[in-house]
Amino acid sequence: MPKAPVDDCLFCRIVQKSIPAEIVHETDSTLAFRDVHPKAPVHVLVIPKEHVESIMHLEKRHAALLGDLHETIQAVARSEKLVPGGFRIAVNVGREAGQTVPHLHYHVLGGRAFSWPPG
Repeated sequence: MPKAPVDDCLFCRIVQKSIPAEIVHETDSTLAFRDVHPKAPVHVLVIPKEHVESIMHLEKRHAALLGDLHETIQAVARSEKLVPGGFRIAVNVGREAGQTVPHLHYHVLGGRAFSWPPG
């Protein structure tokens, strides 16, 4: 059973539409919206509508949700015209890695070349 939205979670509030966001794609289980502080010409966040704090909080029951998230990432990459050129997906886990919102989210970044290693 999905967890209820967390009232003090920024992304749960975006899912509930109580905070505005520029939504680029939405499904029954996922939401994709533009990052308000973009780090690339295209910077879209893809989140589960269910509150999951991070990758470390995923359970076996989330298998279908993970598939949905990756399908949403593909849809965003296509709609933002990031393929076939390429794009980067980043997921931060914990404060030391740069996770500032404790709700699982994928950064879909593109529209420019990236170097390696990151950060």
